[in-house]
Amino acid sequence: MRKMSWLRIVYIVLSYLLVPLLVGHLYWRSLTAPAYRQRIGERFGFGLPRQRRPSIWVHAVSVGEVQAAAPLVRALLKRHPGVPLVMTTMTPTGSERVRLLFGDTVVHSYVPYDLAAPVRWFFDRTRPSLAIIMETELWPNLYHQCGQRRVPLVLASARISARSLGRYRRLISLFRETLANGIVIAAQTPADAERFRLLGANPAQTHVTGNIKFDFELPSDVPHAGRALRKLQAAGRPVWVAASTHENEEAVLLAAHVLVRQQHPQAMLFLVPRHPERFSEVAGLIEACGLTHVTRSSAAIADPRTTVFLGDTMGELMTFYAAADVAFVGGSLSAIGGHNLLEPASLGIPVITGPHNENAADIFALLVACGAASVAPDAAGVAAEVCRLFSDPEERQRRGAAGQAAITENSGALERLLRLIDPLVPDDPG
Repeated sequence: MRKMSWLRIVYIVLSYLLVPLLVGHLYWRSLTAPAYRQRIGERFGFGLPRQRRPSIWVHAVSVGEVQAAAPLVRALLKRHPGVPLVMTTMTPTGSERVRLLFGDTVVHSYVPYDLAAPVRWFFDRTRPSLAIIMETELWPNLYHQCGQRRVPLVLASARISARSLGRYRRLISLFRETLANGIVIAAQTPADAERFRLLGANPAQTHVTGNIKFDFELPSDVPHAGRALRKLQAAGRPVWVAASTHENEEAVLLAAHVLVRQQHPQAMLFLVPRHPERFSEVAGLIEACGLTHVTRSSAAIADPRTTVFLGDTMGELMTFYAAADVAFVGGSLSAIGGHNLLEPASLGIPVITGPHNENAADIFALLVACGAASVAPDAAGVAAEVCRLFSDPEERQRRGAAGQAAITENSGALERLLRLIDPLVPDDPG
């Protein structure tokens, strides 16, 4: 116990010493994404609306986690209509996604940095009666506050890699008591559950529920919106989409598109960068490659000479997928770790990805194993896969159907998760 106290003191002191670096990081990010200059007080526990009643708090780091959490949030709003729901994110893009998905049906704020006082102020204002953290973020002060205030804490769709296990072990003394007694682990896989047990999680509180991403709800209007967009911008032309791309990936994918057009001269690329602050940069890159483009935000209509459609808006990724014959999912050519392969697969679209998919290795392995996804490491490999699929409609249909079947077979995590959560929501939170 004495050791625990000293470790906590050291952690608290070090965290406050790092505040100048946190502020500097916000400033640096704001140079390319001005939204990081807004609502800075929330990141330090200020300016949060005070809840009159105890709330359910759901935290999702950024866009991907918000999208994964969406069915859970909708289910909680439906099952517990009298309980305020507070949703936090770390990034402005995640914040914008919350606004687009839920409007004023939830209270949104940025989660405070893991500093002792801001975390206390956050709990004082939001008054959570239940905390749900999507995937895995281990924060000593946040966990400590949950334990101190007897707030049940659920790690939903939790995962921990073998590589991360050693790092977490070095910090585990900071929250061993909470992990052993007060946290419900809803792990994605048996391997994830076992790693949490090795960290000291209570075996009776550690469950395998599966990956909630398999339970996302495809909006009913998306296929129609995709067909309409394609008819408007690329009628009669083969279309592939490269989505959620990062710096250094667009150049590779534009080079691939040049190769694709050598075999399919009418082919069009829908290019969708991950971060909005890079839209202008990517537009310049397209021009530098000698390719012509139109942007979604301009409402301009592509003509037969247009080779690239730049998706420079937020909240339309599924529509862009639905407009395409083939999808490449970014964050996978660079060592980012990959993004959500299930979104295009849910639409019956064959998927291409780069070799880096550590963020969801199980989903990646599943889709490759069933033939719904293929791996291409460079421009030549991407172009070869796109051309092969353009030329073989039956293969496109087979791979698309395989992806949809894999999603159906692995769904059900949401219901299993809700069975763990529902008993933790107070009957009368007032």
